[in-house]
Amino acid sequence: MTEVSPQLPIIYQDEYIIAINKPNGLLVHRSMIDRHETQFAMQMVRDMINQHVYTVHRLDKPTSGVLVFALSSDVARLMTEQFTAKAIHKTYHALTRGWAKSQFVDYALKEKLDKIADKDTQPDKAPQDAQTEVTCLKRFTYPQAVGRYPKARLSWVELNPHTGRKHQLRRHLAHIRHPIMGDTTHGDGKQNKFMRNTFNFHHLALHNTKMNFCHPVTQHPIELTAALWPEFEKVLATLAPYQSE
Repeated sequence: MTEVSPQLPIIYQDEYIIAINKPNGLLVHRSMIDRHETQFAMQMVRDMINQHVYTVHRLDKPTSGVLVFALSSDVARLMTEQFTAKAIHKTYHALTRGWAKSQFVDYALKEKLDKIADKDTQPDKAPQDAQTEVTCLKRFTYPQAVGRYPKARLSWVELNPHTGRKHQLRRHLAHIRHPIMGDTTHGDGKQNKFMRNTFNFHHLALHNTKMNFCHPVTQHPIELTAALWPEFEKVLATLAPYQSE
């Protein structure tokens, strides 16, 4: 797990909500799946501001970026209503295998159930509709062989999910054969090893960069942005001289 400072970067705070830039490897809250973990974003933020906080959405443990908490149950309910109504827009960025192309992925996903956390969920549910807009921003050709390929090809993509299914972005990118680098569940083992050995990058290359929504109390438009963490920036800086047309 990434070493986490007791002080997480706060990117927005008022009397109703607080948002942080979550590092990869940090759980949002306690989970039966990761019983060995001792640090959780919810508890750390609570200790930072000496106030109870309420979850309104989640980021997977290996995903970094914008994470919002409400400071009261009423505000949490209002934020949850916006998520349910798909009125909150998230923008992610990811480093993927291969030269991706911009496309709209409309591919239903069967709900993935965990034996512990989802033991009471119906196992035979029909696949749920899922859509992700993929925009390729940059392509790289790194002069090192990976598996059967003489050089490593990678893409820097922007991802705008239109739905919020479990592991949607990771599964959609794997579906179009451009898995996210560092994805040990849906990704490419040889490519992940390349990332570890070449760039000393041991994480999932997926970051929740931006979130847009209407403030649940003031009704003003809010745009929250989270900078890439240094280890991610370092990889992109190393790849920059190898950008392809």
